[in-house]
Amino acid sequence: MAKSYSRYVCQVCGKTSSRSFGRCPSCESWDSMIEEVVQDTAPKGKTPLRGVTGTSQVRRLAEIEGQIEVRVPLEMEELARVLGGGIVPGSVVLIGGDPGIGKSTLTLQMAMELARENTVLYVSGEESERQIKMRAVRLANQELPRNLLLVTETNLGVIFEHIAQVKPALVIIDSIQTVTLPEMESAAGSISQVRESAAKLRELAKTTGITVFLIGHVTKEGTIAGPRVLEHIVDTVLYLEGEHFQSYRLLRSVKNRYGATSEVGVFEMQERGMVEVRNPSEMFLAERMINAPGSAIAVTMEGTRPLLVEIQGLTTPTNFGNPRRTANGIDFNRLLIIAAVLTRRIGIGLGNQDLITNVVSGLRIGEPAADLAVATAITSSFRDQPVRADTVLIGEVGLSGELRMVGQMQTRLREAAKLGFKRAVVPKRLRSAEPWPKEIEVVEARSLRDALNAALLDKEEG
Repeated sequence: MAKSYSRYVCQVCGKTSSRSFGRCPSCESWDSMIEEVVQDTAPKGKTPLRGVTGTSQVRRLAEIEGQIEVRVPLEMEELARVLGGGIVPGSVVLIGGDPGIGKSTLTLQMAMELARENTVLYVSGEESERQIKMRAVRLANQELPRNLLLVTETNLGVIFEHIAQVKPALVIIDSIQTVTLPEMESAAGSISQVRESAAKLRELAKTTGITVFLIGHVTKEGTIAGPRVLEHIVDTVLYLEGEHFQSYRLLRSVKNRYGATSEVGVFEMQERGMVEVRNPSEMFLAERMINAPGSAIAVTMEGTRPLLVEIQGLTTPTNFGNPRRTANGIDFNRLLIIAAVLTRRIGIGLGNQDLITNVVSGLRIGEPAADLAVATAITSSFRDQPVRADTVLIGEVGLSGELRMVGQMQTRLREAAKLGFKRAVVPKRLRSAEPWPKEIEVVEARSLRDALNAALLDKEEG
C-alpha cells in the first residue's frame, strides 16, 4: 500500500530535510524551506531502480554516426542570434524574466512566424484562450496562421495526449510553474513538480524531435524560480531583461548547448510587440547631448556584438557627512575602485562629493572595458570640461592608475568608426599586434592621466 510522508525542500538549492529550518543549512538562504508531500510507491523491502529500461546499449564512440544539426531559421534575427543561429529540433529552451517584461509576447510572435510552415502548439496555464487571442490579433500584421494551435491546460498527462494527437513541431509551455503531474500530491510550482515536469518534457523532446520552449517565473533575486537543476535539464537558458519604464529589452543567453553563451539580442517593446533593434548603438546614442560635461562614450561587448553606450557621471558637493555613491548600470564596487583611483592617483578630491553614474537606456555593463569611460565622465563633471564629441574610450583602469588592454579591440574600433567617431583613446600596446583600423585615429595612453588629457577638451577649445 502506498504511503505518503512530508519533507522540506529548499527553493534555492533543492536541499531536502526531514524538518524545517528558518535558514537552509546548505545554501544559507532565509525562509526558503517549503513543505512537500511525497508519495512512496515502492513495495516494502524493495528499492526501485530508476533508468533501467533494458533498451540502452553500450556503443563505441567512433562508430556513432554524427551529423550537423539542421536549424530552423527565424525571421527574428535577434532571437536567432541568441539561440546560436536558429532553433535546433528536439531542443529544450527555457526563457525567464520579470513579470510583464514580454516573455509571452516574444514567444507568441515566434510561434506565429513558425506556424506558417509548421504546426505549433501553445499551452497556456495562466491566461485564458480569449486573452491570448486578443494579444495575437494585436501582434499580427495579417491573418492568424491556421497551424497555430492553442490549449489552456495544466495537467501534463492531458498535455501529452494533445501533443500525441496534433503532432506539433514546436510546443510552448506558458509557464512551467503551472504544470502539474497528477500522480504527485505536491502543489503546482513546487520544486518536485517543476523538476519532474521539466524532466518529462525533456524526454519528450529527445525521443520525438519536438522542440519545447518553457517560460519560467523568476524570484525576487532575479533567478528562475524552482530548483537550480531546472537550468541543468534544459539545453538553453535565456533571460529577458529590461526596466518597465524603458522600452528596450535585452535577451541574454546564459547557457546554450548549441551555440555561444553571453550573446544578446536587443528588442524594443512597442504596440505591435517586440520589435528588433538592428543597430542598437545608434539607438542608444540618439538623444545624446554633444559637448555636455559628464558624458562619455564606451564600447562594450555583449557576446560577439559591440555596443556603443553613453555613460554619464555627476559630482556635486554633499550636504551630509558621508558622500553618497550611486551606480546605475555598472557594478557598485567597480565605481568605488574608480573613485579611489581618481582621488589617489589623479588628485581629484571626491571625498566631499556625491557621485552618481548612469548608463543610458537602462543597460547594464559588467565588463571592465568601460572603466576608462566611467572615470572620464566623472572627471568631466568634476572639472566641468566636456569630453571630445568624436571620441570613444576603451580600457580597464588599474589600481596604480595604469590602463590595461581589453579583448576584441579591433571589433570595438570598427564599430565606433562605422558610427562616425573619429578618435579612440585606448591603452598603450606593449607588444606587436594587428595594426589599428585606418578608419579611426587611435590615441594610445599608458596611464589614466594621459587618457584624461587626450579625451577632455581644454577650456580654450570648449
